[in-house]
Amino acid sequence: MSEIEDAVRLIDEKIAALDGWRGDMLARMRELIKEAVPEVIETVKWRKPSNPQGVPVWEHHGILCTGETYRDKVKLTFARGASLDDPDGLFNASLDGGTRRAIDLREGDRIDEAAFKALVHTAAAANAAAAQRR
Repeated sequence: MSEIEDAVRLIDEKIAALDGWRGDMLARMRELIKEAVPEVIETVKWRKPSNPQGVPVWEHHGILCTGETYRDKVKLTFARGASLDDPDGLFNASLDGGTRRAIDLREGDRIDEAAFKALVHTAAAANAAAAQRR
């Protein structure tokens, strides 16, 4: 099994293990990320004994965003969020950081899917531009 296939399997398992709204939310956000950037690569980072499934990560020329789950929320953290235009005001967490920004989604929350996909696409374009400058 390749590293990418292993990551996809681990993310599938993580979503399946999350009963209820958190699994549904993470699965939907994953779908939207893949729709926004079809060539996105799924990885899993920060695996440790207390979190053996690690953290789902979506990459395109670097990290686009991570998908963490907590008891009361699903958190999507954008690695370059502070430098991204967010005309629809999706970022609602980690707003004081100099680099990252996050979207916290709680049970019952709805997200503007078109705006989210545009934000993911913008993050991918920012990563690609940074990669060209290297």
